[in-house]
Amino acid sequence: MSQLRTNSIVPVGGIPAGASGGGIIQCVSTTKTDTFTTTTILSPSSNGAQITGLTVSITPRSTSNKILVISELTGAGSNGVAQLLARLYRDSTAIGNAANASNRAGVNSRFYYADANVTSSTTLIHLDSPATTSAITYSVYVGPDAAGTVYINRTQSDSDLSYSARSSSSITVLEISG
Repeated sequence: MSQLRTNSIVPVGGIPAGASGGGIIQCVSTTKTDTFTTTTILSPSSNGAQITGLTVSITPRSTSNKILVISELTGAGSNGVAQLLARLYRDSTAIGNAANASNRAGVNSRFYYADANVTSSTTLIHLDSPATTSAITYSVYVGPDAAGTVYINRTQSDSDLSYSARSSSSITVLEISG
């Protein structure tokens, strides 16, 4: 005998205004398994470089819904580069990052790497309120904080040795009913 049990059913378009929200309407994800490098500095006056292949597009079903953006990023940098800086973007707008302050870039996350054979990872998370039902694209921009090179999904040396393993990065968006 078959049974169907549920605590609630959420309409495809989300929960109506005034009702309590929180249901996941849709989920879209991209995983980048190849490498990416850039020398474009991320600063208060420069966006850095968009990581090719690490974007995701979603069309919200309601203007009152929110988008939870989660990106797991792995990378390294060349000697002399103190930090890898990262920002989340909705289309051409930076989202969830700190404010720029003088010569200090406002970013979502930053990380430091110790040597040429080590990568570090960070998670960028932001709950966005795009207020649209048009298609939007989320992406990650990265750059060094000074002259040098940033490497995504690999070490600086990228040597053919077991301790220089390559990694992957991902970006996932979930539409949350308002």
